[in-house]
Amino acid sequence: MLMVTIRLLSAKTLSPCKLLDLISVSNIKKNIIDALEDIKAFDIVSLDVRKLTSIADYMIIASASSSRQTKALANNVQDRMKEINVGVVGMEGGSEGDWVLVDVGDVVVHIMTPTTRAYYNLEELWSKA
Repeated sequence: MLMVTIRLLSAKTLSPCKLLDLISVSNIKKNIIDALEDIKAFDIVSLDVRKLTSIADYMIIASASSSRQTKALANNVQDRMKEINVGVVGMEGGSEGDWVLVDVGDVVVHIMTPTTRAYYNLEELWSKA
């Protein structure tokens, strides 16, 4: 006889990607943009990249006036995600600060100083979005 065990999981035991199924991606995107605006990010751009890649549905790019501000913005995004019970998959670039990437599963956030943003020009790279 085959026995099947069903285990109910609370939101806290789900992986960050599974939490995205419970909370709409558009709500996550809105909360990220609000968190960026709270600490005065500028030139915030949201790109729908669903047709271009499978790594994310949306890419948000924002500028910060200094490397110190990029770190503060990234931390604020992490804090906001924690408030709405969405796990952050990872964060890179926090030690340098010119470009900090926050991976929230279906939304990837790039926070850059203006010089770094102009050099890498992600908007042009992802212009088909």
